[in-house]
Amino acid sequence: MSRVLALLVVAGLVLAGVAGPASAAPATTDGSDAQDTLSNDTVVTAVATDSTNNSSGETTLTLLTYNDVQTAAAENTTLPRMVTLLNERRAAHDNPTVTVGGGDEVSPHALSPLSQWRVPVDALNVLDPDAEVIGNHDLDYGFDSVGNVSADSEFPWLLANIVDAETGDPIPGTEPYTIVERDGVTVGVVGLADEAIESKTAVDFDEAGYELQNYSTVASEYATMLTDEHNVDVVVAAAHIGIPESKTLARTTDNVDVVVVGDDEVEYEPQETDGTVIVEAEARAEHVGEVNLTVEDGDVTSWNGRLLNVTEDVPKNETVSAIISDAREDELNEVAGRTTEPLDARFSSNYHDETALGNTITDAFRAQTGADVAITNAGGIRSNSVYGPGNVTVGDVYNVLPFRNTLVTVELTGAELEQLLASQVVTMESETGRRYGPEAQLQVSGVTYEWASHESQDPIRDAWVNGEPVDDDATYDVTVNSYMAGWDGSVLADAPRVSTSDVLYGTALLEYLQANSPVTPDDANRIRRVDDFSAVESVSVRQGAATVALDAPEGINGTAPDSFYVTHADSSERVAAESVTIGEETVEVEFAMSDLAPFLGQNGDVELYGKYETTAYDRVYFEYSVLNADFERGVFADANCGGQGGTETEAGKGHHHQLVSAIVASSSGSKPTAVA
Repeated sequence: MSRVLALLVVAGLVLAGVAGPASAAPATTDGSDAQDTLSNDTVVTAVATDSTNNSSGETTLTLLTYNDVQTAAAENTTLPRMVTLLNERRAAHDNPTVTVGGGDEVSPHALSPLSQWRVPVDALNVLDPDAEVIGNHDLDYGFDSVGNVSADSEFPWLLANIVDAETGDPIPGTEPYTIVERDGVTVGVVGLADEAIESKTAVDFDEAGYELQNYSTVASEYATMLTDEHNVDVVVAAAHIGIPESKTLARTTDNVDVVVVGDDEVEYEPQETDGTVIVEAEARAEHVGEVNLTVEDGDVTSWNGRLLNVTEDVPKNETVSAIISDAREDELNEVAGRTTEPLDARFSSNYHDETALGNTITDAFRAQTGADVAITNAGGIRSNSVYGPGNVTVGDVYNVLPFRNTLVTVELTGAELEQLLASQVVTMESETGRRYGPEAQLQVSGVTYEWASHESQDPIRDAWVNGEPVDDDATYDVTVNSYMAGWDGSVLADAPRVSTSDVLYGTALLEYLQANSPVTPDDANRIRRVDDFSAVESVSVRQGAATVALDAPEGINGTAPDSFYVTHADSSERVAAESVTIGEETVEVEFAMSDLAPFLGQNGDVELYGKYETTAYDRVYFEYSVLNADFERGVFADANCGGQGGTETEAGKGHHHQLVSAIVASSSGSKPTAVA
C-alpha cells in the first residue's frame, strides 16, 4: 500500500502546481494508536453506496474477511447468518470480490471432541472462501490432521512461514500462497503465523521437524515474488498474528497491501498503518470485514472499508444451518445438569480473576482424580459466554471445554507448585498488563494463593493447601489438563506422572454436573490479587469495636464501598468491616467485636483485604487496587480488651501481627457475619 501513498503524494504535487496549494496528507504513523492516521482518500466509517467499476479504467476490488469462527462452528446462530451476509455482499457489488479467512476456523467448538474438524469444514465449503490461513487452533488435531482438513476443504489452506526444517516444504495440506484472478484483477494471498503459535498449540514443532520463520521476512519475500513473477495487482497477507504484530508487519514491509488478521479476536475497523490496510472482524462469526480497493495499472490507488455486524435480522443460510443442527441433534442438546448461579466463560473474567465456572471445572478435575490440587489454564476455557442460572447442556459443556485435552496428575513439591502459579502471573508493567491489566491466567481447586500484580513484588506471596501454608519440601498431587502437562520449560514438563487418564477435560466437567446438579458454585476466594502489602501500625479496642490502623498505600484516594473484610487463609467465609477511614498516613478499618471475635477464635491465620482507588487501573480491566495485611491469632501484650474504653497498641511493621486473645474472650459468642 506504499504505492497508494506514493501516488497520493504525486497527485498532491501536481495539484499544487496547477490548481493552487493542495491539502497535505497527514503524516504516516507508527500504528501504535487505536485509530491510525489515515490518508485523505481513506474512509473508515460505513460506505453509503456499494462500489462499482467506473469508466476511467480503474477497477474496484472488494475484499471480504472473517476470522476465528471457533465455537460458532457448532452453534446454529451466527455462522449461518455470516454466510448469508457474505453472499449478500458479494451480490451487492458488480466488481470482483475475494473472500479471505484469518484462521482458527475448525477449532475449538463443542463438536471438536466428537467430530473434530468435519462440521466447520462442511460449513466453510458452503461459505466458499478463496483462501484460509492456518491458525494455532487449526493445529489442535495435530500436524498430521492438517492434510485431512485440507483434503475435505474445497479451498486452499495457506501457511508460508512454517516449513519442514530440512526440506523447506510447507506442512502437508497447506500452500504458502495462492493467486486469485477475478475479472481482470490478480490477487496474491500469503498465509502467515507468528512465533506465539508454538506456545499456543499442543504440537511439538521440534519433534515434528518444523521450523517457524519470521513472518515479516517471509511476507516481504513472497510479496516481491508475487509482484515480480506473477504480476499481481494486490498482495494480501492472511495473518493469524493479532493486531500489534500486524502493525509490526506493516512497518517492516513495503509491499503488502492488506493484512487480514486473526488470533486476538479484536473488532478492528479497517485502518491504515504505514501504508498497509489492516482489518480484523473480531470472532465467532459476529462480523464481516469489507475493504474496497481501487486498482489501476497494477497499483492500489485508494481504499475504503468497514466492519459489518452479523445481526439476528440476517437470515440463516439454510444449508449451513442444517449442517450444524443435524450434527448437534444427537449429542449436544441433552441437558447435562443445572446451575443455580451464572457460569462465566468470558475470556476477560477467567484470565483476570477467579470465577465460579473455573472453580466448578477444577473441582470436577479433583473429583475425577482425587488429587490435592487441580489447575487449569484460562485459555482452555472457551466460548466467551455466560451460562445459567438454569440448565446446562452437553453442547454448553463442550463449547466451554472443546479441546481434546485429557487429565494428567503430576507430583510437585510445594516450591514447584508456587513456581507454576507464579509462571502465569501477568504484571501491570508488562506489555500484556499495560494492554489488558494484570492477570492470574489460572483457575484452581484445593489451593488458595495471593498473587502480586506488580513487577517489584514476588509473583506469589502466600499459598495454602487444605488450609495449611504450602511447604516447599512437601509433595502434592496436582491434576492439570494434558495441554498444560506438555508446557515446554515449565515444572510440569518433567514432573513425575502420578496418573494419566483418557477422560477428556470436558467429559470430567460433564460427569461432575450430572452427579452434583444442581451445582451452587460461588466465589470461594481461592485466587487473591494484591497490589499493596500494608503494615499494621496499631490495633485499638474500644466500645465493642476493634480498629486496625494500616499504613496507607501510596496514591490512595478512596476506597470501594463494602470491600474491606477479614478471612481465614483458606476459607470463603468473610467478616465485613463496619467502616473504613482514610487518614494522612493510615487507613483505619473498624470491625464489630461481636462479629470479629468468634471468627478469630477459629484455627488458622487471618488475612485482611480491601479495595482502594488509585490511578493505576484507570484504563485497564480492574477498577480498584487491593491491599492486604496478615494477622496471627494471639495477643498484643499491652492491648486493653475490656471493651468499655480501651487503649491503642502499637503493632509494629512486621509481616504478621498478633491480634488480642482478649478479643476472643470478650466475645458475645455470636457467629461471625459471613459476607459473600
